[in-house]
Amino acid sequence: MKIAVVGSYGAGLTMRVPKAPAAGETVSGGLFDSGAGGKGSNQAVGAARLGAEVALLTAVGDDEFGRSAHELWRREGVSAAHVVTSGAPTMVGFILVEPSGENRIAIAPGALDELDADAVDAFRAEIASADVLVVSMEIPEEAVVAALRAGRESRTRTLLNPAPARPLPDACWPLIDVLTPNQTEAPVLLGLDEGHGLGDEELARALQQRTGGTVVITRGGEGALVAQGARVTTVPPHPARTVVDTTGAGDSFTAALAVALAEGRPVDRAVGFAAVAGSHTVSIAGVIPALPTRAQLNALIGSAS
Repeated sequence: MKIAVVGSYGAGLTMRVPKAPAAGETVSGGLFDSGAGGKGSNQAVGAARLGAEVALLTAVGDDEFGRSAHELWRREGVSAAHVVTSGAPTMVGFILVEPSGENRIAIAPGALDELDADAVDAFRAEIASADVLVVSMEIPEEAVVAALRAGRESRTRTLLNPAPARPLPDACWPLIDVLTPNQTEAPVLLGLDEGHGLGDEELARALQQRTGGTVVITRGGEGALVAQGARVTTVPPHPARTVVDTTGAGDSFTAALAVALAEGRPVDRAVGFAAVAGSHTVSIAGVIPALPTRAQLNALIGSAS
């Protein structure tokens, strides 16, 4: 079972605050922590912890953050042979987390701006040998399109996690086998304004018409909607013990979904497995510490049955 991941790496600089500051306001009493982040790296580590063989394509700087990234991938068993080392700084994300677990994130892309189609071309053999290709969108559009096209040409199943969401070029839509937006991202992909008035099922159908594949809309505590073929089905959530930090939940869900699909599970069952992973992740502070192992997910699934 092999997963290829094309996405971002960044250092996450996190502050837990009593409340998010308003414009011009200073809030004291925060607690600071730093750690590895970036959607692509998180998804790669998450898939490796669930037993997949994982190869990652991203870009980092020749700096302390970049060196820490390579140490993380070595420790977690993620192949980083094709990772690009740039003259620009490694991406940094500044994350504010409120007591409710909700978060606000600002990103300086740095080295990721240099991830291009040539880098993807050098990664083609990894994509071709994978069961599932996972692509996320904290990287230049050129790299997103090139990766999806390489997946389609290699007949590797493509999974696009469209975060952070932006309208997709027309060339992208037929290259996507599985699309996984959340409720906020779905209308952005369709170019809709805030007052669009569409429900989640209508959004899922509209997205499915564009891809011709499978659409999974994640809905946090309400579970997920799966549009596949002529059906839209609801996958219930797996209740979290407590909500501490939602920062890595989407990446954990994506990693587990990719692994379950690579194992040959039907989509609805794969989404259910991914929901358990997301539930585990929100109950633990930090992203990397919260990504579950297979044994942890098996224990959660067993306790719920």
